[in-house]
Amino acid sequence: MALDNSEPIYPISVAAKLLSVHPRTLRIYEEEGLIKPARQGNKRYFSNNDISWITCLRTLIHEKGISIPGIKMLLELTPCWEITKCPPEKRDHCSAYIDRSIPCWQRASTACSKEFGQCDNCEVYIRAMKQVTDMATTASTPPPPKLSAGRKQQSPPR
Repeated sequence: MALDNSEPIYPISVAAKLLSVHPRTLRIYEEEGLIKPARQGNKRYFSNNDISWITCLRTLIHEKGISIPGIKMLLELTPCWEITKCPPEKRDHCSAYIDRSIPCWQRASTACSKEFGQCDNCEVYIRAMKQVTDMATTASTPPPPKLSAGRKQQSPPR
């Protein structure tokens, strides 16, 4: 039986050992939105595809000298069909590929990705959804009360 390269099988400790990095490095890449390991409860699991991508990230950072913000910017400029390596026969019928004026994740209800269930795994889509979630969280958080000069802030009643 052949192993599916997208199957998340390595816990973070094994993935870190395979990559010769500290597990914290993988957590930082996740916090930065560069990777999205599968989760079961609080545990992260990595696939062979994840390991390959992280190896590529490490090469860009340590051999090519590209910073994490630089990599994030490059990923924002890369269309989803290049990241997911869509085959030409699928890409040629994809509405995101045909009309590039609207980002693929904004047309997820009509794009080929919905039919094939790929948006949830697309790095472009994941980043866009994280930005929307972050903006919504920021907008729903009330600003702290302003203090008048000479007055101490009171703690809220318990």
